[in-house]
Parts: sequence; C-alpha cells; structure tokens
Amino acid sequence: MTETLARPPFDPQLEAPLAVIRGQMPDVLTTDLLPALRPNFVTDQEALRARMTTLGLSRRDITVPGHLGDEIVLTVIARNDHTGRGPGIYHTHGGGMMLGDRLGGVEVFFGAIERHDAVLVSVEYRLAPEFPDPYPVEDCFAGLVWMAAHANELGIDPSRILIGGGSAGGGLAAGAALLARDRGGPHLLGQVLMCPMLDDRDATVSTKQIDGVGLWDRAANIVGWTALLGDRKGTRDVSIYAAPARATNLSNLPSTYIDCGSAEVFRDEDVAYATKLWEAGVQAELHVWAGGFHGFEMLADAIVSRAATTARESWLDRVLSS
Repeated sequence: MTETLARPPFDPQLEAPLAVIRGQMPDVLTTDLLPALRPNFVTDQEALRARMTTLGLSRRDITVPGHLGDEIVLTVIARNDHTGRGPGIYHTHGGGMMLGDRLGGVEVFFGAIERHDAVLVSVEYRLAPEFPDPYPVEDCFAGLVWMAAHANELGIDPSRILIGGGSAGGGLAAGAALLARDRGGPHLLGQVLMCPMLDDRDATVSTKQIDGVGLWDRAANIVGWTALLGDRKGTRDVSIYAAPARATNLSNLPSTYIDCGSAEVFRDEDVAYATKLWEAGVQAELHVWAGGFHGFEMLADAIVSRAATTARESWLDRVLSS
C-alpha cells in the first residue's frame, strides 16, 4: 500500500473552488483519456481576444522550425502601440506535458506587457506521449532561438529576454534555460518558474503527501512523466533538460523566480531547485504560499492568490526595469 503522509491543509478560501475544479476532472488520469480531455484544455480564443482588445493588445501567429526542422507555431503578443525595442518574454505553457496550447497562461504576463512595452512569444510545442522527450523541450528551445535571432523585427531588445511558464511549462522553461546556457545562448535576463514540474523520480515528501488530493496529485504526475519519458522515467537515462531537478550544476543561469503552494506535489522539488540555484551563486527568489494547491493563484480568487500574483508582478517589474 502506498504510504500517505500528513500534509499541510489547503487555505480555507481555496477549498470550495478546488472542489469545483476537481469535480470537472477524471478521478484517475490515464493517457487513454487524453483525446477526450484535450478539447477541455484548448484556450477560449474569443474570451482571450476580448481581454486583449480591452487591454490594447494584438497577436499574430508565425510558423518556424522546431525540433529536427519540423514546423511549430509561435504566437506573438504586443501592445498595439508597441514601438522601439522593449523586453521579450518567451512563454512555455503548462499541461503536464500532455495537455494545453500555446495561449494557455499567457494572461499571466499581460501586466508586464502593458507596463514595460514587452513583446511576448508563446510556443506550440508538441505534446507527449505522441511526441516524447526530447520533442517538447527541443521545440521550446528552437522557438527561443528563433525569437532571439529575430529580435529586431519583433521589436525586442535581445539582451532583455526572459523565459517563463507554469507547471510543465515551468519545467520546460527551466530545461530550455539550461540548453541556452550549455549551447552558448540565447542570453536570458531571467526565468519565471511557476509551480514548475522538475523531477521525474517521485521521491519527495510532497509527492507522497499530495496523493489523491489537490488538483495535480502524485498519480497524475506519474502519468505525465511516463508519457514524456516512457520506460526511462526514474532511471539514470534522463537528461537534465527533460528533468531539470537532475542537474548538479546550476551555475551561470539567469536570475530566477520560483513559486508554488505548500500543499502541492511539486513543493519539495521546487524548494530544492531554488536551494541549488543559491548554492551555485545564482540570484533566486522563492515563494511557498501557505495552503496553495497546484496553480491556485491562476484558478481561484483568494487573498493568498492575490498575494502570490502581487509578489510575481513585483519581481517582473524589478527584472524588466533593470
């Protein structure tokens, strides 16, 4: 029998929205359910377009070479009045490596686009299990390379590119940042890792605590990593780019923001990653929000959600103003 440990409680204001969200998800996630689930994780483009119109933002799509030269799509979002060379934000979406699309989660960065005249580029990386590792992270890296190479035409200062994503997208952002370091570029100003999915080994205390509870639990996490890695999951045959928690050297990485909830499966691997960044001399800011479930600040309006958003916006303002 799997050992279930005592865990930090969910914030009381998050209990009701979590119950609603859980009610919309299958009791047990399997890859067989993906064809039925994926339409539910496609971004509502009409709602996003209305939000962007209100904020004075516009978008366009570009097809570029991905891993092995295959075509992938990037979406570029900027202010309608964008001029000059502002900072660039490269976005990698979440979805457990198996779900979601490039527009999911982009709204997290709309405030930074507005305040700093930034240009956001979001990548449609290919999903597991149809496209297992290294496709997702290599697609993300290929899009980042294209963005940096075309910075001038995008109106981006190539010395001020930041990468960021949530959940699986946070793990892919961390992996792409490691690739950028090890392959000699592109230069990154910072990385925003929101509740990132970093470790395939299923060995932390938090993964044992969040088992059968929360939004993304231990069982779902095992399915996601297995979809990405297959039989290599948990073995020595996994690269640091697929599972950045395996990296032993985190030196020469950009300034990093990491956040997560105290009641989520990724808590301990995220804390450990921040610790390894500090040990390597990298500037990192870590927030573990009491009672937060996975993705709470994007999915539920609560006092702790607003505090988490404010802290992230503050970090973005400091980095993008530098």
